[in-house]
Amino acid sequence: MGYDEIITYLGDFGRYQRQIYFLLCLPAISCAFHKLAGVFLLARPNFRCILPFEDINNATYESFPKQQWHQTYPYDPLTGKWEMCVYYNFNYTDEFLNGLTANTTGTNIDTKECEQFVYERTWYQSSAVTEWNLVCSRSLLSATSDSLFMLGVLLGSIVFGQLSDKYGRKPIFFASLVMQEIFGVLAGIAPEYFTYTVSRMIVGATTSGVFLVAYVIAMEMVGQSYRLFAGVACQMFFSLGFMLTAGFAYFIRDWRWLQIALTLPGLLFMCYHSIIPESARWLLSKGRKTEAIVVIEKAAEINNINIPQIVYDNLMEETNSEIVRSNSGGNEERAPSIFDLLRYPNLRRKTLLIFFDWFVNSGTYYGLSWNTNNLGGNVLLNFVLSGAVEIPAYTFLLLSLNKWGRRSILCGCMLTAGICLLLTMVVPSHLNWLIIVLAMAGKLAITSSYGTIYLFSTEQFPTVVRNVGLGACSMVARVGGILAPYLNLLGQFWRPLPLLICGALALIGGLLSLMLPETLNKSLPETMEDGENFGRKPRHDDRYNSNERGEELSSMITEPNGKMISCT
Repeated sequence: MGYDEIITYLGDFGRYQRQIYFLLCLPAISCAFHKLAGVFLLARPNFRCILPFEDINNATYESFPKQQWHQTYPYDPLTGKWEMCVYYNFNYTDEFLNGLTANTTGTNIDTKECEQFVYERTWYQSSAVTEWNLVCSRSLLSATSDSLFMLGVLLGSIVFGQLSDKYGRKPIFFASLVMQEIFGVLAGIAPEYFTYTVSRMIVGATTSGVFLVAYVIAMEMVGQSYRLFAGVACQMFFSLGFMLTAGFAYFIRDWRWLQIALTLPGLLFMCYHSIIPESARWLLSKGRKTEAIVVIEKAAEINNINIPQIVYDNLMEETNSEIVRSNSGGNEERAPSIFDLLRYPNLRRKTLLIFFDWFVNSGTYYGLSWNTNNLGGNVLLNFVLSGAVEIPAYTFLLLSLNKWGRRSILCGCMLTAGICLLLTMVVPSHLNWLIIVLAMAGKLAITSSYGTIYLFSTEQFPTVVRNVGLGACSMVARVGGILAPYLNLLGQFWRPLPLLICGALALIGGLLSLMLPETLNKSLPETMEDGENFGRKPRHDDRYNSNERGEELSSMITEPNGKMISCT
């Protein structure tokens, strides 16, 4: 008898599980603060170069008349914008600026690079970009900072995931939380770019330790019938944090205070230490039966359930036998590897398709989430809408995933996102509201597909390498997130470009998803042989029948000594 049998007594989602689940969903809000804060911390408002004749201390973005920009800044007809990184190297006299005299430099094309800048203060009092002048030749630094944050998320998912498997979910959750608070505040008081970027990268790593570990604890105590709901509903808390970030940015216009304000709510979760239990599943897997039973008994008490003593006795006996078996045969088993998924033709094809879908979904999701400043109009409203559309996206998944199938939802949502984003190319520039509507429709669709790909991938990989496969998918997804800031940087040269690239990738990914087999109401593949045969279409010219092919595949995945590979 394992923990799944205990669940049949406790209930799949009893009162105790609901209470703990709700508390563990709240940290997703705090993690959303940190993941989306870069939109405001590294906001790049409109700016212009300070001209030689201006007083540096008193110059403002609005102080120089725009009707004189044609006399001072070059105009780029391709982008339809003034070149604010250089200025005409003229002799700027009052007579020249007033149009009474021509320039005296003898040339109309001589330009000089700007050294000082002033920024528009309509939406932001300050940001890291305005404080350290991360514009023009230094604009790559702002994208690099966001990219390194996502690199931290990638490293954190690896490091904290392994630590939580070794030392337990609860201690790693609180260790990550403490680190998040320390380095979150440090990022807010950082004296220069390097300290800020390193601190933010560590904060990115801790979001994996806080959110993912809390997610695992919550999912490990929920029964099978509620796992779809629990997994999707948890993402809605992240969307709530997404929208609340704009509320902080509305009231706090200074980037340093904003970073600190978004960090401090994490202190509230410190009180969880005496409330949140260690995962009973993990305790049983480590042979800590007495501690696991304490957790189970507390859950039974709150759920008003009486579990017979014989159930605990059987659980302890089975756990003991499993540990003995694991210790005696552990040296003979080979650890699962990503190469197991790439070794066989059909599995390799499916794995590469799934990897591409994860890359596109992550890159497009974060690309659209961080691109709200480039859409025009009210940047705060754009940001709130970008978070708000995620709620109906996840609700759609709850209502449709078990009815219409995983492949149809994934393909349909990615195609919808691609079409909506590509349509922005033909919208006239004066219809900016329509561009925003199409961008938000694309964000809604890609959010739904992102939520689908996790479940779809889980059901595609064989049990023996399922964790390895999902871990590899997560790494590929983080690569998409790492590249997303550089994608948005292209919006400085042509505003629709990030939307067009995301749209093209989503369209290609949606079409390629049709090559994956449907998994709804299908038995999950258990062995490597099952995984290779799952979704394979029989051919009329096969030389072997199905039994012969199965025997052939079995010989392919048999080690030289005749022992079948076990990747559990």
